[in-house]
Amino acid sequence: MMDGSTAAAAELEAAERVVMRWDSTALASSGGGGGGGDEPMLFDGGGDRTEAERFLRAVDDLRRLAPPSPAAVGSPRRTSSASGGGAASNAVQVAMARLEDEFRHVLASRALDLEIEALADLTSLSMCSDRANSSDVAEEAAAADEDDSVSSSVGRRSSYRSLRSIREIDLLPADAISDLHAIASRMAAAGYGRECVQVYASVRKPAVDSALRRLGVEKLSIGDVQRLEWEVLEAKIRRWIRAARAAVRGVLASERRLCFLIFHDLPLSSSTNTTAAAGSSHDAPFAEAVKGAALQLFGFAEAISIGRRSPEKLFKIIDLHDAIADLLPDVSDIFAASKAGESIYVQAAEIRSRLADAVRGILSEFENAVLRDPSKTPVPGGTIHPLTRYVMNYSSLISDYKTTLSELIVSRPSACSRIAPEGNETAPSFPDLDLADPDSQLPLAAHLIWIIVVLEHNLESKASLYKDAALSHLFIMNNVHYIAHKVKDSPELRGLIGDEYLKQLTGKFRLAATRYQRTAWLKILNCLRDEGLHVSGGFSSGVSKSALRERFKAFNAAFEEAHRVQSAWYVPDTQLREELRISIAEKLLPAYRSFLGRFRHHIENGRHPELYIKYSVEDLETSVTDFFEGCPPSLHNRRRSHG
Repeated sequence: MMDGSTAAAAELEAAERVVMRWDSTALASSGGGGGGGDEPMLFDGGGDRTEAERFLRAVDDLRRLAPPSPAAVGSPRRTSSASGGGAASNAVQVAMARLEDEFRHVLASRALDLEIEALADLTSLSMCSDRANSSDVAEEAAAADEDDSVSSSVGRRSSYRSLRSIREIDLLPADAISDLHAIASRMAAAGYGRECVQVYASVRKPAVDSALRRLGVEKLSIGDVQRLEWEVLEAKIRRWIRAARAAVRGVLASERRLCFLIFHDLPLSSSTNTTAAAGSSHDAPFAEAVKGAALQLFGFAEAISIGRRSPEKLFKIIDLHDAIADLLPDVSDIFAASKAGESIYVQAAEIRSRLADAVRGILSEFENAVLRDPSKTPVPGGTIHPLTRYVMNYSSLISDYKTTLSELIVSRPSACSRIAPEGNETAPSFPDLDLADPDSQLPLAAHLIWIIVVLEHNLESKASLYKDAALSHLFIMNNVHYIAHKVKDSPELRGLIGDEYLKQLTGKFRLAATRYQRTAWLKILNCLRDEGLHVSGGFSSGVSKSALRERFKAFNAAFEEAHRVQSAWYVPDTQLREELRISIAEKLLPAYRSFLGRFRHHIENGRHPELYIKYSVEDLETSVTDFFEGCPPSLHNRRRSHG
């Protein structure tokens, strides 16, 4: 009958025999190949697991029965002659080398194909997918671990948890994960946790890189990104946003889950000083597998955040900011729980901050660009200036991004924004920002009003380029009317700017319309007054026919000139154009009808009356409809008989 030590020795010897049959070095020299080629594998995913379980029991027995040896920690790729630690020590080395090969083999050969299409719906903002159906393997791991790592530790930063926006996909089947966990636990217990992590990273890192490439994440340096034309970059930003959501919420989250299931609660840190002491055991392999891909992913957004700023980039940069802000809780959930992955979260948060700074800077630059837009050539016909359209369309887009911009724009326009034009141009007197109730307005609203104030100020400068004062007023009327209607037509813009300022805009374009009419028509209407037509004596006998003839000639010439010139002027808004024509007709036609009624018989009783009374009231009424069309017709074709 054997005593205890003899029995232990027998057990140890039996364990050594089992292990040595699977010596990777010996198998390689006989035609195998370190886990490759035709070498038989213990964990090949087949139905018979007897030999694999026998090998694991032998490894457990070796660890339990073999005397501790300094050589038992380190690279498992040691021969028995190099180890110098006896048969047991050599068997441990062989066992670790075999387990390393098996670990690599299972990871590489039993990985499931990642269906990128399954991640398609992760590309929208604020996904709320339910991960209840993806937790089968997690439940198995939790049960094997007596519910210590999942269910009872919810709420701890070091525990495994997942936001509802995340969708974890099975990267390996459950039986493969079970095998990997069994292998990793033996390697970690024997002091080879670091080697296990290195194998994991060597296999999974290329898989993660491949998944991100399939999602459309390009490998571009910061310099590469900043050299791209903006039109090209816009398209890449759109693709990046979609890819980043799927990459973080699908690929990286699934990789984090796989690491947890394989490495949870294993003493990996016993073999290395580089593992994050504050994190969980699965943090180090996860970080090593995905950190490079994550840095590459966010490097694109970083390049945008530090690139050159210009107004046309504002809205895509806001989109990028919103996408990263939306992803930050997921990035925190995936990375920030450990030192090993914390730098990824820090990088993403810093990029979001820089993008916010870029948004504020671009808005300020846009305001200054509106102020500085040079006044060189007047637009034909006093129509809406391209700057007005651009600024108001831009302002409407700003209001569409109200939610984000209200968070980012926290200060009102100030005197520091008042930058004079560069070069030798004379700086215009700067407009004042007179807000009805500044304390009750969002800073964003103040900036939008400020943009309109600056635009109006610039338009005043452009109006001065017209030699005809009436056309100058018509230009202001057209442009301020357009501004007011853009505000009215955009509920978001109107809500920010407010009805009080909208009333001011309406008053301004109506005032400009009044000034136009006064300037353009006062001389013509003065031709239809009685002053200067009478001579001393009775009324009927006191009309100077020569003065009356000259007065009709003056009216005809003035109206023909107005028709010729103002038909070429343009009022693009149909309703405003018609209102202006009606207003002109309401002043012109009654005055002409009255003048004609009082004095036509004096002309008709003389010679060649058609030379003086050239137009009927109906002729004038018809001719007024030609005004503001932008193309002068022939007035001669409008004439009817005055008889």
